[in-house]
Amino acid sequence: MAIWLTESSRVIVQGMTGAEGTKHTRRMLAAGTQIVGGTNPRRAGQYLDHGDTRIPVFATVEEAMAETGAEVSVLFVPAAHAKAAVIEAIDAKIGLAIVITEGLPVHDAAAFWAHATRAGNHTRIIGPNCPGIVSPGRSNAGIIPEGITGPGRVGLVSKSGTLTYQLMYELHDLGFSTCIGIGGDPVIGTTHIDALAAFEDDEETAAIVLIGEIGGEAEEQAATFIRDHVTKPVIGYVAGFTAPPGRTMGHAGAIVSGSSGTAESKRRALEAAGVRMGRTPGETARLTRGVMSAG
Repeated sequence: MAIWLTESSRVIVQGMTGAEGTKHTRRMLAAGTQIVGGTNPRRAGQYLDHGDTRIPVFATVEEAMAETGAEVSVLFVPAAHAKAAVIEAIDAKIGLAIVITEGLPVHDAAAFWAHATRAGNHTRIIGPNCPGIVSPGRSNAGIIPEGITGPGRVGLVSKSGTLTYQLMYELHDLGFSTCIGIGGDPVIGTTHIDALAAFEDDEETAAIVLIGEIGGEAEEQAATFIRDHVTKPVIGYVAGFTAPPGRTMGHAGAIVSGSSGTAESKRRALEAAGVRMGRTPGETARLTRGVMSAG
């Protein structure tokens, strides 16, 4: 099983004809993703060739959906135009929009999040500034490397792209149902809680790995949700124990203010909710292996 992305998901790529869009479209195709089209209003009617596969380019998301039945869009659109591209996807009522673009102003992310809410939340947004989502052996939408893990019964949700890849590799012997990089910006579309709820409802996910980092209160909120609503074992890791207070580290959201948002405060909250916490990615992987072997 998998959440949100399966082998039957029909995917389009907004910004498919740009350098990054082209590169990653071909990489996703090679991974088996069912990419059925892309968008660029200036190159509508053209095709992207990949081996024997020709992927059509459409002017708009609405046109691409009408012609292909697409349900998922991956956005490789420059930051200056990303807000408009996400709003276009929302207005077309696509089911899932994965915003890879980094460097978006917080105001832009807040604007398209609010637009999705006003439109009735027909579109789930993952990102911005995220690596995407992969259901190993089924589909890969974003920039997550292919081949570092296989299908299995562990669900993974992470703020950090790099740590997503590392835990996937560390646990490649177990495999994953779905791995989701939600991004670490201050405003994101899909949260730890959203992923936890979906994994809790997925019959084939036996355990959940949650990766957080310093800044904000997302992990503390996730801890409360886990305590009240999650029955499956959760294993956690929070990056940033050595980060100096008051300084942004990596993601725009990774800033500590006083005692709020520190790795230690997040670890304590998650442990109080029953989460088994690793101090390193390697220890987190060992804890996960122990949980899976016990159950």
